Amino acid sequence: MKNSEIHTDDRKNNTLTKEAKQIERVALYALLINFVLTGIKCVLAYFSGSLAVAASAIDSATDSVASLTILGGLKLSTRKSPTFPYGLYKIENVISVIMAIFIFFAGYEIVRNILSPSAEPPTITLGLIGWLSAGILITFLFGQYAISAGKRTKSPTLIAEGRHRQVDVLSSLVVVLAVGLHYFGLNIDFFGITIDHIAAGLVLIFIGYAGWQILSDGMRVLLDASLDPETLEQIRKIIESQPMVTEIRRLAGRNAGRYRFLETEVVLRTGNLKKAYAISQHIEADIRKQIPLVERVVIHYEPQVREHLRIAVPLADTLGHVSAHFGEAPYFAMLLLRLADGNIEQQEVVTNPHTNVPKAKGIRVAEWLVEHKVDVVVVKEDLHKKGPAYVFADAGVELQVSAAGRLSEMIDFFRKQVVVSDQS
Repeated sequence: MKNSEIHTDDRKNNTLTKEAKQIERVALYALLINFVLTGIKCVLAYFSGSLAVAASAIDSATDSVASLTILGGLKLSTRKSPTFPYGLYKIENVISVIMAIFIFFAGYEIVRNILSPSAEPPTITLGLIGWLSAGILITFLFGQYAISAGKRTKSPTLIAEGRHRQVDVLSSLVVVLAVGLHYFGLNIDFFGITIDHIAAGLVLIFIGYAGWQILSDGMRVLLDASLDPETLEQIRKIIESQPMVTEIRRLAGRNAGRYRFLETEVVLRTGNLKKAYAISQHIEADIRKQIPLVERVVIHYEPQVREHLRIAVPLADTLGHVSAHFGEAPYFAMLLLRLADGNIEQQEVVTNPHTNVPKAKGIRVAEWLVEHKVDVVVVKEDLHKKGPAYVFADAGVELQVSAAGRLSEMIDFFRKQVVVSDQS
């Protein structure tokens, strides 16, 4: 392995390590904040006698337990063992599902405590409202921070944590609204439907949406659902950009935590195992470079089984005279030859789009022919140790030299020299 590749891998590992530490740090912050909020709300509930505040304290205590689960899960998710050779990345998604359940439970607590009247009227003060408002502000700011960190590190756990904090903000607002109305002596009732009922309904809509999103995303990963179509299409284009690849027979991918696992089956224009392995390594490197957080890439490859050959011949004109120059040839004959009997199934003459290019004309033409999936190029001039020859070699395109002056003679030559060797 080259030194530049080693340095690239080191930088990638360092980046992933920093991201993992950041995720653990955010989870620790969440735990500490939940402990503090639980303590404050317990004290406020004790002195005020408010069931709404007590419910909010219970909700924060539940969040503390969830934060402990998250922190423990993050510690386990990066470990590998012989029992779990693919790692424990899905623990993050299991935690996300658990977080969704906590969100639904928070909604239940909101309904149960707000709609259940207290036995004695609570003692509400401006200090109580101020402390609750401060808790809302802290929760909101931390939720935004967790979502931002989750999107940056592609962590479903942190995104779930941030969304849960958003639910907590809404539930806390309902609590503040309830105690505020009581403090100012307001008791609005529309045919039995109070402001508390309306606020609780709005909170439950948000809880249902956020909880379902987190639950469905987590379950999709646990059930090994496919990667999103946009990512798979991007990966497909990366693989197809490799000239040696003639066909992608299968492409599948899944998420596990923040990481992606990919598997593909491709057909290569070579039967050389050493060269095929090198091509697969190039494909994997390109995927890892352009797609973030790819943990594993499995590439199955097999040689192309040819039934036809696509042949390109440079022409001086459209009458079939072979050009003595490759890059400056104004036309190219594109032939589709059937290997079973050597007959030409398709023949067309196309214009060379690079005849007026001032520099690297031959290389441009060679790359153009590779894009057209040409298998063999037959020329009059010797391109050995020239740019086009290297392009063809990298793409697995066979290069043949013939002194034939007309296309018909070139076809006869090719049938004798190329078809026989290809079938053998």
